[in-house]
Amino acid sequence: MSVDREQVLRSAAALLTRKSTSTMDEVARAAGISRATLHRHFAGRDALVLALEELGLQECEAALERARLTEDSAEEALRRLVREIEPAAGLLAFLVTENQLFEGDAQNEGWARLDAHVGALFRRGQESGEFRIDLTPAWLTEALYGLIGSGAWAVMDGRVAAKDFSYMIAELLIGGAQRRVEA
Repeated sequence: MSVDREQVLRSAAALLTRKSTSTMDEVARAAGISRATLHRHFAGRDALVLALEELGLQECEAALERARLTEDSAEEALRRLVREIEPAAGLLAFLVTENQLFEGDAQNEGWARLDAHVGALFRRGQESGEFRIDLTPAWLTEALYGLIGSGAWAVMDGRVAAKDFSYMIAELLIGGAQRRVEA
């Protein structure tokens, strides 16, 4: 029987997003395969997490492309980005909190690319007068990731309706990031 690697990764992502401490046995059960089969594809948890990182980065980069971050106002581009990244929100939430991804000097350069694109969007919004200049683009980028992760967990736990995910994240972040003109 042929194993669909992407299906295994998506099953693992869904489980690990809900329960990050899941064992390899639990991941195998969630994917509908044996532990031995899982280990043939991923030598251990580290290998599995690195494969999930690659999948997550691919999905996030595809969302960035679909969001067309250089078009329209920075605010509209940010709203598009939140909508486009929503399907990968749970995986992104897991990956952002997976400490092993940030250990040592071997951080995947995909994270730097992602940060650069999102940071450039916030910088563009600052330069156009849409966003506050007292909050750095790096901080706004981290705030976006945090809100996406929190939103994903709240939806998974049933505390927030999935249909409200994009609206609530965009409104909170944009509301806090908007430059206000004092009268």
